[in-house]
Amino acid sequence: MKINTFIKSITFIGLVSGIVSLTSFMAISQDFTRNQLIGKENSAIVGDSYTSKMHKEAKSAFLRMKVEAEKQGIQIEIVSAYRSFQRQKEIYEGKYNRFTKQGLEPLAAIEKITEYSTIPGTSRHHWGTDIDIIDSNAPRPKSVLQADNFHGTGPYCKLKDWLNEHAESFGFYEVYTNNENRKGFEYEPWHFTYAPVSIPMLEAYKKLDVKKILEEENLLGSEYFTTQFIDKYRMQNILDINPKLL
Repeated sequence: MKINTFIKSITFIGLVSGIVSLTSFMAISQDFTRNQLIGKENSAIVGDSYTSKMHKEAKSAFLRMKVEAEKQGIQIEIVSAYRSFQRQKEIYEGKYNRFTKQGLEPLAAIEKITEYSTIPGTSRHHWGTDIDIIDSNAPRPKSVLQADNFHGTGPYCKLKDWLNEHAESFGFYEVYTNNENRKGFEYEPWHFTYAPVSIPMLEAYKKLDVKKILEEENLLGSEYFTTQFIDKYRMQNILDINPKLL
């Protein structure tokens, strides 16, 4: 995505709250370290909990968006933001152990995991730019991150409609869209990314040797991360996303 096109696509809400600071676009020229890209360190992360830790630029934009949504009776709540490599490893290996104990073959377990969860070292949440969000003013269902909650008569329909209209004006874009031709992760209407930072981070990430990184980390099931598996995972789970983010 060209930066000029991205800037032109931004619309402004009010005099201040809808403005994506021009300093955000300076992230385009930043260098990102390997460890930053795979969630092992990130000096740009601010916050003190898994629901508040975010890249500092993304957090500033999110707070502006949150204030604007509140004017419409929507209380945007983050249920997941920055996730370290270690936290993603715990999620991934916990599911791997559970699925294989249930009788799935290792590769089948990995495929089931990656319907919604990423392999450690490949998560966009490592960057601090991506958030999973709900509306805390709405009735809370037993399982909040379900697509049905955001459509039809679901409790988060008002939030989804508002995000469809306004999120991009704050720099936030839906990542895993409801496109029947898209492969990789399932549709996630709750998952948004702060594009001014995540676009250049993805560009930097694409230069990494993902297979080598995963081999070095010795994850459960890593012996099944063949070149063929990684190439498919890269094309479908990492790159088959909202085309506005490429």
